[in-house]
Parts: sequence; C-alpha cells; structure tokens
Amino acid sequence: MNSRALTSESPLAMEPPINHFDDPGPRYSGYPRAAEFHGRIAETEFRNWARLSNEELIPKPLSLNFHIPFCSSICYHCANNKIIPGERQKTEHYLRNLQFEIEIQSQLYDRDREVVQLRWAGGAPGYLTHRQAQDLMVKIRQNFNLSRAGPAEFSIEIDPRVIAKDAMAELRSLGFNRISIGVYDLDAQVQQAVGRVQNPEATAAVIKDANNYGIRSTNIDLIYGLPRQTVQSFAVTLDRIVGLDPDQITIYNYAQLPHRFPRQRRFQAGDLPDAAEKLAILHYATERLCSAGYAHIGMDHFAKPDHELAQAQRDGRLHRNFQSYSTQGQCDSIGFGVAAISQVHDNFSQNTNSLEVYHDSLDLRKLPIVKGYVSLEDDLLRREIIHDLSSQFHLDKRKYDNKWNIDFDQLFTSELSRLADMVEQGLLELGEDEINLREPGRLLVRNICMVFDSFQQPASVARLFAKRFKSAQAHLT
Repeated sequence: MNSRALTSESPLAMEPPINHFDDPGPRYSGYPRAAEFHGRIAETEFRNWARLSNEELIPKPLSLNFHIPFCSSICYHCANNKIIPGERQKTEHYLRNLQFEIEIQSQLYDRDREVVQLRWAGGAPGYLTHRQAQDLMVKIRQNFNLSRAGPAEFSIEIDPRVIAKDAMAELRSLGFNRISIGVYDLDAQVQQAVGRVQNPEATAAVIKDANNYGIRSTNIDLIYGLPRQTVQSFAVTLDRIVGLDPDQITIYNYAQLPHRFPRQRRFQAGDLPDAAEKLAILHYATERLCSAGYAHIGMDHFAKPDHELAQAQRDGRLHRNFQSYSTQGQCDSIGFGVAAISQVHDNFSQNTNSLEVYHDSLDLRKLPIVKGYVSLEDDLLRREIIHDLSSQFHLDKRKYDNKWNIDFDQLFTSELSRLADMVEQGLLELGEDEINLREPGRLLVRNICMVFDSFQQPASVARLFAKRFKSAQAHLT
C-alpha cells in the first residue's frame, strides 16, 4: 500500500479508537533502564569500577559518549536535557568543564585501551563553532587512544537547520565517519505543532555533503505519535525520506510525559494520534521501509541490507547500548556532560542533570556523578536476554543453559507461561530450544522484552498489544 491509497474513506478513518493506551514500554537501550538508578552511587564507586575494568583478563575497548546539550531552539516534544545558551560564554564554560571531565576520566583507564566508538549527541553538536569542535576533539585525542581502524564508529548528531555549509568537510577532518540527522516529521502541520520547522531540501543538502566527503553512514531520525500526525501524513513523510536514500532510518516512539517535561503541556489529548492510529503508523512505516529495501534490524531501526549493522545482525554480532545499535560489541562506555550515562564493569552511573551542579563539581575537579546501579547476576542474565530479543529477534535457550549453567525453562517458567499468550496471538514462536519473533512480534519487541524485565509488573501486555496490532493491521488491509 502506498500513501495515495490512504483516504478519508479508508478503514482507518472509520475504525473506532482504542482507549486506555498506556506507555508502550522501555526502549531497552540499557538494562536496567535509567529510571531504576539510585543515589547510592558516587565517584568513589565509579573509580573502583574503572580499576576493576582495567584488571579484567581482557579489558574491553572504550566507547566515549559526549552530551553536548546546546540547541538553537527547544522543540516542544523533546524529552532530552537541553540548553538554549543565549550567550557564547555559557557554551565556553560548559566546554571548559567538559575538558576537565575528559582529563579526570582518562586517568582512570589504561592508556592502551582503544576507543572504538565516539559519539557527540544530546542536542545539536553542530551548534559548536569549528574552533570549539576542534579544541574538544584535540583534547579527546590527547587523553584517549582513539582507534584509527576502519570499523571504528565516530558519530555526531546534526540539525540541518543550523549546520554551516562547510561544516561537513570540517567534521570529516575531525575524524567523524557517521552522522545522524534529526528530522522527526516533514509534515507542515506537525512541524508547527512541535515547534521544529525545517524543509527537506536542507536535509538533502546535508546528505549530499556527507556523501561527497566520505561519511560512511547517514541516519535519519523520525518520530511516530507526534501531535497532528496521521498514517496519511506520515506516509508522505516516509516517501520523501526514502527518496533521500539515507543508509539508516530510525523511527522512535513519542512518549507524552507532561508531568516530567512541562513543554509538552501545550499538546492537548485530541492533538495526539490515538492508540490504534499510532500503532497503524508504526505498522505502515515498517511495511513501507521494508518494501523500499531496508532491513528491520532491531527496535525502531532500519538499515540498507549491505549496511554494516544489517550485516552484523545477520552474523549475530549486533550490539545495543545506551546510545544505539553498534557493531562494536561489548565496550566500557564512558559518558561526559550533563545527564550522561556510563556503563563500566557492567555497572551504571549517571551525571547530574543540573548544569549548576555539573559546573560546581568540575570546578572542584570532581566527577559530577549523582546516581547509578550495581548489576547483580540476575540483571546480567536478563540484560543478555533482552539484548538478544531486541537485536536478533531470536533467543537460543541452549546458549543460556551452557553459558550460565542454568535450566532456562525451569528458571523462567513464569516468563514462558506469559509468552504463551503472545504465541496464541501470533507474535512469536516458542520452540523447545529457542524463541523466534514473528513479523508482528518484531513490531512489538519492546513488549516481549518486558516479560523478562524484573522491574516491570507482570501485566497482561501481550493480549493488550496483540489486539492493538490486529486492529492496526485491519486498518491497512
């Protein structure tokens, strides 16, 4: 079905809405999710984890993730920790303390530990001047052993509305080989509603420059469930995005949380797509991108079949962390900046989300860690299960029996009984030795992962979401 097949007389328009649509579940970029972190973790614990990670038989490579939260304007739907600087002095102060944080963190790790993943995100790092970006990268290279190997992933988030014409050449000269472009939606009414107006020509120009300067991978971020968004309007957006021919497309679920993000209070309930239409948007988007030749490589993510992420999924090497999907496998991940998350020696820490506290800590040369989580063996086991389901859409129970010295069926009797409802609804196949997600189950993979999440209540999410899927599927036939 194409966008022209959707009309006001379609079944979608006549289908009654599904009420009581609750949160669709965590994204599982990490487990446990950040909501489970507590304040009994501070710099002392983190330093000990770093020491233990150096002492591992084979220390992991490093992933460095920088939260650069500056934006030229705030989008009303945004749930990230962002700052409108107003004055360049605020930016300089933040970058100065970010460099202090680099110095402190680098002293905790053996110098021969290679950095195979680097990411600048959190706002619009393209807001930085070339001098600021260059100074920051020089500082990183002085303090960490950045890999020069081809597979290394050095990525940066781009806002097409503010990036300079010569910026792509400068970013490539700094070592970046991947870009992620925030688009979200190209429909004029949706853009007006969320306060982010941009034209596709700006995005097309960024992709063209990226190709010209040897950027290895371009990703476009979209969001489904935004105010005034419909299947019809999003179909048009998808047609235009596919026409831009990016290497990857990520379609995130919009979460309406006005109690946590006051800027979302400007959206009225009637502005948001209801449960049936929201799921229909995701269903249509998945079918549209797959028909355009993209592979559904994991939760929210699509890539061209010859892309390294799609190849990694086929080979069983795809990895997922707090940043995104990656080919780099297990790394100790170090976060820098306000609200940044680190995962070191299998444990988690998070920096303060207060800019004032961040500056106060680093002015005293202290790491601004305020909370975290110590992983238990059960957490590690469940983390691996959720990782396999969300990255491979498949789980081999025999692998767990051998690796963890367990009887999978016996240990997870309750979880497997809850999966039975999903089997009946056609979401997955539950075999003697494996779990395989069917196409509808891949669409709802986060809800299948919730079954193995010890922090989630065992509500009957299977039946609820299976009904929604069937309703959405009926809309599209």
